[in-house]
Amino acid sequence: MIAAAVFVIFPFCLAVAALSDLFTMTIPNRVSLVLVGSFLIAAPLTGTPFDAIGLSLLAGVAVFLACFAMFAMNVMGGGDAKLLSAAALWFGFTPSLVMFIAAVGLFGGLLTFAILLLRTQSNTILAIGVPVPNSLILAKKIPYGIAIAAGGFIAFPSSPIFVATLEALK
Repeated sequence: MIAAAVFVIFPFCLAVAALSDLFTMTIPNRVSLVLVGSFLIAAPLTGTPFDAIGLSLLAGVAVFLACFAMFAMNVMGGGDAKLLSAAALWFGFTPSLVMFIAAVGLFGGLLTFAILLLRTQSNTILAIGVPVPNSLILAKKIPYGIAIAAGGFIAFPSSPIFVATLEALK
């Protein structure tokens, strides 16, 4: 049962955050809260050592501090900062966290390029009736929740909690 929760909750929360960010340019706080709460419940139940859980909490705080600084400089949205920090818990201070952050950066750059390109062609897109969410064309922001989700999907199989859950199933 706990294995199903580990394999479903993290990707589901990222998918909800990405879709919400795409259509509303907001990420609900409850998504980040579910990620934090479910990690705190699932990690001990999967056999993750308490020192690894502590390092995961430290990783979440470190990512939060970096994101808070970017939020204060108006470089990152608050929902993105909370989602990235909550997701970092699931990776801990491991190479999977580096993979996650790098993938988020890569997908964020590609997403930004694509949306800026889309916005330059918005009159044509609207004229021919291509179904594109208005938030992508009219908003001045970029929905980085999509990039955070994509990075999370790529890096999650290498996360300590995913690996520990797989080993527990053997």
